[in-house]
Amino acid sequence: MKQIQRVIKNVPQHWVGDGFPVRSLFSYRDGAEFDPFLLLDYAGPHEFAPSAQKRGVDVHPHKGFETVTILYQGELAHRDSSGGSGNLGPGDVQWMTAGNGIVHEEFHSEEFTRRGGMLEMVQLWVNLPAEHKPTPPKYQDLRNEEFPRVALPNEAGEVRVVAGELLNATGPASTFTPINVWDIQLNPDIETELSTPTGHTCLLIVQQGALVANDQELTAVELAVFEREGDLVRLRANSEARVLVLTGEPLNEPIVGQGPFVMNTRDEIHEAIQDYQAGKMGVIGG
Repeated sequence: MKQIQRVIKNVPQHWVGDGFPVRSLFSYRDGAEFDPFLLLDYAGPHEFAPSAQKRGVDVHPHKGFETVTILYQGELAHRDSSGGSGNLGPGDVQWMTAGNGIVHEEFHSEEFTRRGGMLEMVQLWVNLPAEHKPTPPKYQDLRNEEFPRVALPNEAGEVRVVAGELLNATGPASTFTPINVWDIQLNPDIETELSTPTGHTCLLIVQQGALVANDQELTAVELAVFEREGDLVRLRANSEARVLVLTGEPLNEPIVGQGPFVMNTRDEIHEAIQDYQAGKMGVIGG
């Protein structure tokens, strides 16, 4: 059994730009406990009124890692300097590799801005190993229908495999290191077990509902951090529940971050800032 090390709860909400009310459940400033994951923001659920003014985050840079945006409600519009672009609807995922430097913008789509509605999403930052930090930027536009669904035994629920593997299903997201991203819908009062890789960092985020993980009661919006040893996680939902499970092989490399840049040394951070200021990370539409 993979034991729970601690639970993160009661995280206050703050705004990113004017479009994303988020709870930052962890960040790279918390140290290597979450390695290879660097940050997780849970946005919403938040009801936006109709507006004529677009909402979101204007052009900004990243370097040294990947951003993963999983949209549950609402609609987003993305553009970046690698040429990546797309509108995300419920269930869609964008996996952006910043690599050696990228700039991007992320707003509510024009239609969603005009009509208003509920927004709910997760943004995850995944570290790149030192050997892959110089990789060219790229963008994976992954649609809801691309993700395989796996039924849990005894009708306990269903898992949408975004990345990695579960019960012979493989997610379509391409990753640089071994990572699992599982979107799980649980039915109430049926116990189930997940087999996770031993040695991996393992995180479980409750997004809706309440459940018992091993012997620990969890509710929205709480994050359980598991020990790396062991493999099984036992779940039993008290009501219908939606959870996100992340596992990843630790990189065990130095983490030095400043704002939107995460590298291995302070000198590399200075270089990233200079590259951005010199326009070396490109322009959107250029």
